[in-house]
Amino acid sequence: MAKLYDLLGVSKTATSAEIKKAYHKLARSLHPDVNPDKAAAEKFKKISAAYEILSDAEKRKRYDDGLIDENGNPTPFGAGAYDQAGFGGGFGGGNGRYQTYNINPEDLASMFGGGMGGFNFSDLFGNMGGMGAGSGRRRTHTHEAYGAGQDVSYNLTVAFDLSITGGETTVGLANGKNLKIKIPAGVNNESTLRLKGQGDAGYGGQKGDALINIKVQPSALYTREGNNVLLNVPITLKEAVLGAKITVPTPYGEVALTVPPYSSSGKTLRLKGRGVKDKGDQLVKLMIVLPEHSNADLTEFVQKWDAKPLHPRKF
Repeated sequence: MAKLYDLLGVSKTATSAEIKKAYHKLARSLHPDVNPDKAAAEKFKKISAAYEILSDAEKRKRYDDGLIDENGNPTPFGAGAYDQAGFGGGFGGGNGRYQTYNINPEDLASMFGGGMGGFNFSDLFGNMGGMGAGSGRRRTHTHEAYGAGQDVSYNLTVAFDLSITGGETTVGLANGKNLKIKIPAGVNNESTLRLKGQGDAGYGGQKGDALINIKVQPSALYTREGNNVLLNVPITLKEAVLGAKITVPTPYGEVALTVPPYSSSGKTLRLKGRGVKDKGDQLVKLMIVLPEHSNADLTEFVQKWDAKPLHPRKF
């Protein structure tokens, strides 16, 4: 009576928890989604049949008492109690025996992280053909789909520029596949993109979705205000007074900007269409920056400059 226990690698005195743990460990390595080898698939059938009996307290006791064999069929000692015990599916034509596996779907879900990767149990536990008298072969139940697959969440950090312009990037999925996804222009921090059919598969093969949680990386240059992008640009006193053409960065690349003569610090210039694609602008705020160290010429010029005080001073 040790055969089923040997298949799972446990002793006859193993607890229910030990049997469940042993089965899960073996099933993870032998499941056809993981191990396509035919021998592994055959062993997977056997350990599943063993677990179906040993995980049921009543069936396990009947097996230990010699009333049923490792296929769940009654032995000569237990044939009289076969129908009353509720095993199998009755008899068809002569002594052909049938058996139904009732593996708990929750056990399967815990083994494979909530999804079965599209595996169809009808391939593994399908009809094994007609049963002749006394054949001892079993026909197993074809499991129905128990529900849709599970959604899977991922975090994706997106560069600030990409969040403004939109475009493609790549995200690595749990199945090892790298998937190109399109980031919409103007995507917000903490928003979620849904990728249909890229989640875990349910028992019937139907897949859930991948949920991409977007983290927009802060920019050292820009801040965002609605659909507009704000940028502070330093200019010299000479550029502010005389005007100049300068080059400034944008999320789309560098552009030329004309600074009008007598531009005060804080003056804001607008670059059309350089904010969120097709929606916003880039606002350039001019910041007059004086030399870090004293400059004799500039000091002498300002001393001689007859600048009138600001009355009233505007704030």
